[in-house]
Amino acid sequence: MKRGWVFQHDNDPKHTAWATKEWLCKKHFKVLEWPSQSSDLNPIENIWRELKVRVAQQQHQNITALKEICMEEWAKIPATVCENLVKTYRNRLTSVIANKGYITKY
Repeated sequence: MKRGWVFQHDNDPKHTAWATKEWLCKKHFKVLEWPSQSSDLNPIENIWRELKVRVAQQQHQNITALKEICMEEWAKIPATVCENLVKTYRNRLTSVIANKGYITKY
């Protein structure tokens, strides 16, 4: 990672495992502290969900076919989906604040 960058991940157990923390420390990664059970405000999560839904609607026989389907479906996600996520970010933040950090419609 570039100098001055901060690594951010959620509190999934694989990310908070001792081995993971040790590796990040040895590699001198600065990690952003993130509360558990926090609202997910990372727009990429919405894109991952979109991809999962699209991929789940198709059959695949092996890992190669799955990879191909993922690549094809990723390419089909319109740029407007990303643009909309950026445009609505302020609304998502406002909603999370209004709900005192609890789940929102986003």
